[in-house]
Amino acid sequence: MAMVIGLTGGIASGKSTVSRMLDDLGAVIIDADKIAREVVEPGQAAWQKIKETFGEDVLQPDGRLDRAKLAEIIFRDQEQRRKLNSIVHPEIRKQMLKRKEEALQQGEELIVLDIPLLFESKLEHMVDKILVVYVPEEVQIRRLMERDKIDRKYAIQKIESQMPLETKKEMGHAYIDNSGTREETRRQLLHILKEWGIKIEV
Repeated sequence: MAMVIGLTGGIASGKSTVSRMLDDLGAVIIDADKIAREVVEPGQAAWQKIKETFGEDVLQPDGRLDRAKLAEIIFRDQEQRRKLNSIVHPEIRKQMLKRKEEALQQGEELIVLDIPLLFESKLEHMVDKILVVYVPEEVQIRRLMERDKIDRKYAIQKIESQMPLETKKEMGHAYIDNSGTREETRRQLLHILKEWGIKIEV
Protein backbone atom coordinates (compact mmCIF):
# COMPACT_ATOMS: atom_id res chain seq x y z
CA MET A 1 0.00 0.00 0.00
CA ALA A 2 1.52 3.29 -1.10
CA MET A 3 1.80 6.23 1.27
CA VAL A 4 2.10 9.91 0.37
CA ILE A 5 3.88 11.99 3.01
CA GLY A 6 3.81 15.78 3.09
CA LEU A 7 7.17 17.02 4.36
CA THR A 8 7.22 20.55 5.71
CA GLY A 9 9.07 22.79 8.14
CA GLY A 10 10.29 26.34 8.36
CA ILE A 11 13.20 28.43 7.16
CA ALA A 12 16.53 26.98 8.47
CA SER A 13 14.77 24.04 10.16
CA GLY A 14 16.77 21.49 8.15
CA LYS A 15 13.94 20.14 6.03
CA SER A 16 16.33 19.52 3.11
CA THR A 17 18.40 17.22 5.34
CA VAL A 18 15.35 15.08 6.11
CA SER A 19 14.33 15.16 2.44
CA ARG A 20 17.76 13.80 1.47
CA MET A 21 17.46 11.05 4.11
CA LEU A 22 14.09 10.02 2.67
CA ASP A 23 15.61 10.04 -0.80
CA ASP A 24 18.40 7.73 0.43
CA LEU A 25 15.75 5.40 1.85
CA GLY A 26 14.22 5.05 -1.62
CA ALA A 27 11.33 7.51 -1.41
CA VAL A 28 10.22 9.42 -4.50
CA ILE A 29 10.74 13.10 -3.67
CA ILE A 30 8.51 15.67 -5.37
CA ASP A 31 10.04 19.02 -4.47
CA ALA A 32 7.76 22.10 -4.62
CA ASP A 33 10.70 24.54 -4.74
CA LYS A 34 12.25 22.72 -7.69
CA ILE A 35 8.90 22.68 -9.52
CA ALA A 36 8.44 26.39 -8.73
CA ARG A 37 11.64 27.08 -10.69
CA GLU A 38 10.61 24.82 -13.58
CA VAL A 39 7.14 26.33 -14.12
CA VAL A 40 8.58 29.79 -14.75
CA GLU A 41 11.08 28.65 -17.38
CA PRO A 42 10.72 30.52 -20.70
CA GLY A 43 7.81 29.20 -22.74
CA GLN A 44 5.96 27.64 -19.79
CA ALA A 45 2.36 28.73 -19.10
CA ALA A 46 3.25 30.55 -15.83
CA TRP A 47 6.15 32.37 -17.54
CA GLN A 48 3.76 33.54 -20.28
CA LYS A 49 1.25 34.85 -17.73
CA ILE A 50 3.97 36.60 -15.70
CA LYS A 51 5.20 38.32 -18.86
CA GLU A 52 1.65 39.46 -19.72
CA THR A 53 0.91 40.63 -16.16
CA PHE A 54 4.19 42.29 -15.17
CA GLY A 55 5.57 43.24 -18.58
CA GLU A 56 8.87 42.59 -20.38
CA ASP A 57 10.73 44.51 -17.65
CA VAL A 58 10.81 41.44 -15.40
CA LEU A 59 12.67 39.42 -18.04
CA GLN A 60 16.40 39.17 -18.57
CA PRO A 61 17.82 39.62 -22.10
CA ASP A 62 17.81 35.81 -22.57
CA GLY A 63 14.08 35.67 -21.74
CA ARG A 64 14.47 34.17 -18.28
CA LEU A 65 12.80 35.79 -15.29
CA ASP A 66 14.73 38.54 -13.58
CA ARG A 67 14.02 37.24 -10.08
CA ALA A 68 15.60 40.22 -8.33
CA LYS A 69 13.41 42.68 -10.23
CA LEU A 70 10.27 40.61 -9.63
CA ALA A 71 11.11 40.23 -5.93
CA GLU A 72 11.46 44.00 -5.65
CA ILE A 73 7.98 44.52 -7.13
CA ILE A 74 6.20 41.97 -4.94
CA PHE A 75 8.11 42.86 -1.79
CA ARG A 76 6.74 46.38 -1.86
CA ASP A 77 3.21 45.58 -2.99
CA GLN A 78 0.99 42.92 -1.48
CA GLU A 79 -1.50 43.08 -4.36
CA GLN A 80 1.29 42.32 -6.85
CA ARG A 81 2.48 39.44 -4.68
CA ARG A 82 -1.06 38.04 -4.65
CA LYS A 83 -1.14 38.32 -8.46
CA LEU A 84 2.15 36.46 -8.82
CA ASN A 85 1.07 33.72 -6.41
CA SER A 86 -2.23 33.27 -8.23
CA ILE A 87 -0.23 32.60 -11.43
CA VAL A 88 2.50 30.37 -10.02
CA HIS A 89 0.81 28.35 -7.26
CA PRO A 90 -1.85 26.60 -9.39
CA GLU A 91 0.87 25.54 -11.86
CA ILE A 92 3.03 24.12 -9.05
CA ARG A 93 0.04 22.22 -7.63
CA LYS A 94 -0.85 20.84 -11.06
CA GLN A 95 2.71 19.55 -11.60
CA MET A 96 2.92 18.04 -8.10
CA LEU A 97 -0.37 16.18 -8.56
CA LYS A 98 0.71 14.96 -12.00
CA ARG A 99 4.02 13.61 -10.62
CA LYS A 100 2.30 12.07 -7.60
CA GLU A 101 -0.13 10.22 -9.90
CA GLU A 102 2.73 9.02 -12.12
CA ALA A 103 4.62 7.68 -9.09
CA LEU A 104 1.51 5.89 -7.82
CA GLN A 105 0.90 4.35 -11.25
CA GLN A 106 4.49 3.13 -11.31
CA GLY A 107 3.82 1.28 -8.06
CA GLU A 108 6.05 3.42 -5.85
CA GLU A 109 5.50 2.65 -2.15
CA LEU A 110 6.68 5.89 -0.56
CA ILE A 111 6.08 9.29 -2.15
CA VAL A 112 7.14 12.50 -0.42
CA LEU A 113 5.74 15.90 -1.36
CA ASP A 114 8.33 18.36 -0.06
CA ILE A 115 6.26 21.54 0.45
CA PRO A 116 7.67 24.37 2.62
CA LEU A 117 4.30 26.19 2.81
CA LEU A 118 2.09 23.10 3.03
CA PHE A 119 -0.19 24.47 5.78
CA GLU A 120 -0.12 28.06 4.54
CA SER A 121 -1.20 26.89 1.07
CA LYS A 122 -3.82 24.53 2.55
CA LEU A 123 -2.48 21.49 0.69
CA GLU A 124 -3.10 18.94 3.46
CA HIS A 125 -5.61 17.14 1.21
CA MET A 126 -2.82 16.14 -1.18
CA VAL A 127 -1.11 13.80 1.32
CA ASP A 128 -1.86 10.90 3.69
CA LYS A 129 0.46 11.97 6.52
CA ILE A 130 2.26 15.20 7.39
CA LEU A 131 5.79 15.18 8.81
CA VAL A 132 7.06 18.45 10.26
CA VAL A 133 10.77 19.21 10.63
CA TYR A 134 11.00 21.25 13.82
CA VAL A 135 13.68 23.17 15.71
CA PRO A 136 13.23 25.48 18.73
CA GLU A 137 13.09 29.15 17.73
CA GLU A 138 16.50 30.02 19.20
CA VAL A 139 18.14 27.27 17.12
CA GLN A 140 16.25 28.49 14.05
CA ILE A 141 17.44 32.08 14.56
CA ARG A 142 21.06 31.02 15.10
CA ARG A 143 21.12 28.73 12.05
CA LEU A 144 19.51 31.35 9.83
CA MET A 145 22.01 34.01 10.95
CA GLU A 146 24.89 31.63 10.17
CA ARG A 147 23.43 30.37 6.88
CA ASP A 148 22.45 33.73 5.38
CA LYS A 149 25.14 35.83 7.13
CA ILE A 150 22.48 38.19 8.53
CA ASP A 151 21.97 39.88 11.88
CA ARG A 152 19.55 38.68 14.56
CA LYS A 153 16.91 41.32 13.84
CA TYR A 154 16.67 40.42 10.14
CA ALA A 155 16.66 36.69 10.95
CA ILE A 156 13.71 37.19 13.33
CA GLN A 157 11.86 39.22 10.66
CA LYS A 158 12.29 36.41 8.13
CA ILE A 159 11.14 33.78 10.61
CA GLU A 160 8.12 35.84 11.67
CA SER A 161 6.96 36.11 8.05
CA GLN A 162 6.14 32.37 8.23
CA MET A 163 3.74 30.34 10.33
CA PRO A 164 5.55 29.51 13.63
CA LEU A 165 7.16 26.07 13.79
CA GLU A 166 5.48 25.53 17.18
CA THR A 167 2.11 25.79 15.39
CA LYS A 168 3.16 23.52 12.51
CA LYS A 169 4.49 20.96 15.00
CA GLU A 170 0.97 20.67 16.49
CA MET A 171 -0.71 20.47 13.08
CA GLY A 172 1.31 17.60 11.62
CA HIS A 173 0.84 13.87 12.25
CA ALA A 174 4.40 13.66 13.58
CA TYR A 175 7.45 15.89 13.92
CA ILE A 176 11.20 15.47 14.00
CA ASP A 177 13.20 17.62 16.40
CA ASN A 178 16.15 18.48 14.20
CA SER A 179 18.16 20.44 16.79
CA GLY A 180 20.54 17.55 17.56
CA THR A 181 22.92 15.46 15.43
CA ARG A 182 22.16 14.00 11.99
CA GLU A 183 22.14 10.56 13.60
CA GLU A 184 19.46 11.63 16.10
CA THR A 185 17.38 13.07 13.26
CA ARG A 186 17.72 9.88 11.24
CA ARG A 187 16.76 7.76 14.24
CA GLN A 188 13.56 9.77 14.74
CA LEU A 189 12.75 9.52 11.03
CA LEU A 190 13.14 5.73 10.97
CA HIS A 191 11.02 5.43 14.12
CA ILE A 192 8.18 7.49 12.59
CA LEU A 193 8.25 5.56 9.31
CA LYS A 194 8.09 2.29 11.26
CA GLU A 195 5.14 3.60 13.32
CA TRP A 196 3.37 4.51 10.08
CA GLY A 197 3.86 0.96 8.83
CA ILE A 198 6.30 1.88 6.06
CA LYS A 199 8.73 -0.92 5.26
CA ILE A 200 12.13 0.38 4.23
CA GLU A 201 15.51 -1.13 3.53
CA VAL A 202 18.00 0.49 5.90
